[in-house]
Amino acid sequence: MARWWPILSVVCLCLAVDAIYVKNSFVPNGDLDPSRRYQRKPHGQDKLEGVDVEEVCADRPADEYFRLETDGDCREVYRCDSAGEDGTWRLAPIRCAGGLAFDVLRQLCDWKSNVKSCDVLEKPRKAKPILKTDEPICPSGKLSCGDGECLDKELFCNGKPDCKDESDENACSVDEDPNRAPECDPTQCALPDCFCSADGTRIPGGIEPQQVPQMITITFNGAVNVDNIDLYEDIFNGQRQNPNGCSIKGTFFVSHKYTNYSAVQDLHRRGHEISVFSLTHKDDPNYWTGGSYDDWLAEMAGSRLIVERFANITDGSIIGMRAPYLRVGGNKQFEMMADQFFVYDASITASLGRVPIWPYTLYFRMPHKCNGNAHNCPSRSHPVWEMVMNELDRRDDPTFDESLPGCHMVDSCSNVASGDQFARLLRHNFNRHYNSNRAPLGLHFHASWLKSKKEYRDELIKFIEEMLGRNDVFFVTNLQVIQWMQNPTELNSLRDFQEWKEKCDVKGQPYCSLPNACPLTTRELPGETLRLFTCMECPNNYPWILDPTGDGFSV
Repeated sequence: MARWWPILSVVCLCLAVDAIYVKNSFVPNGDLDPSRRYQRKPHGQDKLEGVDVEEVCADRPADEYFRLETDGDCREVYRCDSAGEDGTWRLAPIRCAGGLAFDVLRQLCDWKSNVKSCDVLEKPRKAKPILKTDEPICPSGKLSCGDGECLDKELFCNGKPDCKDESDENACSVDEDPNRAPECDPTQCALPDCFCSADGTRIPGGIEPQQVPQMITITFNGAVNVDNIDLYEDIFNGQRQNPNGCSIKGTFFVSHKYTNYSAVQDLHRRGHEISVFSLTHKDDPNYWTGGSYDDWLAEMAGSRLIVERFANITDGSIIGMRAPYLRVGGNKQFEMMADQFFVYDASITASLGRVPIWPYTLYFRMPHKCNGNAHNCPSRSHPVWEMVMNELDRRDDPTFDESLPGCHMVDSCSNVASGDQFARLLRHNFNRHYNSNRAPLGLHFHASWLKSKKEYRDELIKFIEEMLGRNDVFFVTNLQVIQWMQNPTELNSLRDFQEWKEKCDVKGQPYCSLPNACPLTTRELPGETLRLFTCMECPNNYPWILDPTGDGFSV
């Protein structure tokens, strides 16, 4: 198959009666735990004596947390609350749990050793451009900087400060960017090149829900190696078949370090989709949120080059990517994707809602709020599909339990602690999708979570087999979802849907039973010797960000 041409943080803090809940809070192991709690501290009037609350709260966002002093244990912050008598401002004190400190720059609690802002009182205030006025203050085609200077509209939010006060780069969200993508216009957006809808819930092709296949995507993030190959063999054993007679398929977002490329090669041979999850998987989330075009190019195109070379994938089928920690890189990430012929991203999450959202193209504005980490969603128009991650409803009993924040990765559903709870999560969320608009149900995992308890693996397999007992449920790859959306086909015609027939039911042996175990080093990782398992020839060096082929580089 030729290379695909694309045809086509601030963290949310939610105030409860007696506690502060943090959604998508950063926790020490790098995972996201929506259930981390902030404790409320009894009002300490001693620290508020002499504080001019009106002055402190003037022009301050209600969701911003700040300190009144830098002494103490770095746990206590305040926010402005207008719920006082007669709507007057008051300060609501918040205190992190023991062992944690509050990072005012990232607006969340973290281990104290990770917080470098204990001597900072508040987030830096940035100058904003003057975009909305009763009367125009600049000539046509120009906009006003915060200091009144007029510049060409195209210079705003281009990634490079042009205003003297740099305000042209400080109002660039999906809703603020003066050059943002237009709202969905169905008369200008037609399949197969483009798909959008006002709220994201419309079914492609106008097909009735009862005639839409319920697609389920099982995706895995991270390295493929001896720690998880047995799990993948167990789930995708070749014996479980979709209603069209083809074996069920999954999508693997592969990170480089510790990956066995002979195993990746065999997953691809058997028809699974291989996508990229970055080359270095750096554990600094800001590296991804604030990454430059060249950073994203080196990480994602470099990762694809490594997979293609050492897993011998030559058909141009690696066309998807997911950002580490789901830290979306804004317009720079998507500009790189379009230039490098990546067809889709699978990093943006949609908040839990009554009706789930279908994947969409980014020619027009995304149909939901920019949810999750750092809020750096693309604001401009891009010829890229977004395989949106609908949050899962993690309540044990949705008919009775109070509302809880959703979770995007199954392993971030922190209240799921047993096989029975996992089983209920799977079936309830299946029914949410199946009984509404049948948007694809995404089950996204790190393999280590499924392996942490045998009952998790057993319940997933039991769920798969139960679903395959129906005639309208298909376990497919992300690419197969897009292929169906580009050519919406009713259930009674799916047996002959050619796009899903490729590598329908692959038999045979792996390309090589004894791969090369190449012991390699690189100047980029001094002191480390890493094994590269591949059926191809060993490179000279361990492939890394400056030398993705492993052929060597000159400083």
